[in-house]
Amino acid sequence: MTKEAVIEKTEIKSLFDEWNRAIRTGDPAGVAELYVQHGVLVPTLSGRVRKNRKQIREYFEDFLSREPTARMEEANIRIFGDLAINSGLYSFTFRDGTTAPARFTFVYQWNGERWMIVEHHSSLMPE
Repeated sequence: MTKEAVIEKTEIKSLFDEWNRAIRTGDPAGVAELYVQHGVLVPTLSGRVRKNRKQIREYFEDFLSREPTARMEEANIRIFGDLAINSGLYSFTFRDGTTAPARFTFVYQWNGERWMIVEHHSSLMPE
């Protein structure tokens, strides 16, 4: 693996940290700004797919009320030009002490200035 590839993978992995910091703020609009305008969110705790930034913000209004913190447990990063995919395992811990282990896939696209979330799928781990 080249030095550039290592740096790119580190950069993509850091996008999860940026997202996690955003959810910790409790600001659903701030979290939604990490997604492209017509991004898709298949959320962890809802059966309804969100198909734009407004719907994504609405999901996070409820989700963030539980004061989640995420911890990445496994990351698998692939980069294809201006697209990057990070999939793996993470878990959420909520204010009330409950946890939710889940699987995730973030698809990012470089817009010429920064990486944006194009699609985010998150589902609870099967029993």
